[in-house]
Amino acid sequence: MKTKHIGITLGDPAGIGPEIVLKALLNHPEVYELCTPVVFGPLPVLKKYLTLFGMEASLISINDFKKAPEKLFQNDILVFNTPLVEPIPEPGQISAAGGENSFKAINAAIEQALEKNICAIATAPINKQSLKKTQIPFLDHTAIFTNLTDSHHTMTLFVTGNLRIFFYSRHIPFKEIVNALDEERLLETIKVCNQYLKQMGFENPHLAVAALNPHAGEDGLFGTEEIDIITPAIERARMANIRVTGPIPADSVFHLASRGRYEAVLSLYHDQGHIAAKTLDFFGTISLTLGLPFLRTSVDHGTAFEIAGKGIANETSMVEAIKAAARYAWEND
Repeated sequence: MKTKHIGITLGDPAGIGPEIVLKALLNHPEVYELCTPVVFGPLPVLKKYLTLFGMEASLISINDFKKAPEKLFQNDILVFNTPLVEPIPEPGQISAAGGENSFKAINAAIEQALEKNICAIATAPINKQSLKKTQIPFLDHTAIFTNLTDSHHTMTLFVTGNLRIFFYSRHIPFKEIVNALDEERLLETIKVCNQYLKQMGFENPHLAVAALNPHAGEDGLFGTEEIDIITPAIERARMANIRVTGPIPADSVFHLASRGRYEAVLSLYHDQGHIAAKTLDFFGTISLTLGLPFLRTSVDHGTAFEIAGKGIANETSMVEAIKAAARYAWEND
């Protein structure tokens, strides 16, 4: 049986994306047992990092999937060559060229996924400051994917072993978290989480909602958001026959979920869930974007400019992101 094509975007060329993508494909033959990976990005960037790290690979450029080779040999890497925006930034350098090259690779992968030439996309990290230096009107991966696919209810799901974490809000300043809490929106988010868990194969999923305040507010002693917003939304979700518990103090809910008490946790803000997942297994955590016309997976870390170009980046999360994209793509076909 011919394996499915999984797109892999190269990320910011000044970050660790090129390094972890090359390491994932050249050092992990199990990836090729699950799928046929296709790297999206400029060939000159890949060639630069192959030379820098002393790696050997045969880069096979394809822009027509009908002509893609069915059999690959050791160290063959299929590349959907995207136009290079020069100059190639040096490792660790914030630049408009880095942002534009990142975006062109993502855009090309999305186009091919919508045309069903690839069945899922695994993304290497991009840099928000480099994106900001361009005219591209998007802050991050999720915004790019949501807008370019005309999607409306995308959600991020972190997977770390048995722990699954959804996010109510993501990249907003900490001082705006409370103002972002809304009963109707929280109720809708709980419903969407329940729907996605069922799509992933859980017949009657049990969702936990993390509390915002210490000790879940302690009956209003440390804040009233649990009383005024979170609990009412949960009670309404239960009336809609959704199996949901909370609000549960954040210092225990993620541990309980990792032990199997709940199928997933709804984190109320970015760091609340990120800290839990990355403390449990920093390199093994992957991110899934649900609600798109296709599956997108990602590493759970950033461009790591401080170690870019040094050859010491750990590719585990990239490997797991590619493997997850391949596994879920098969199951959802």
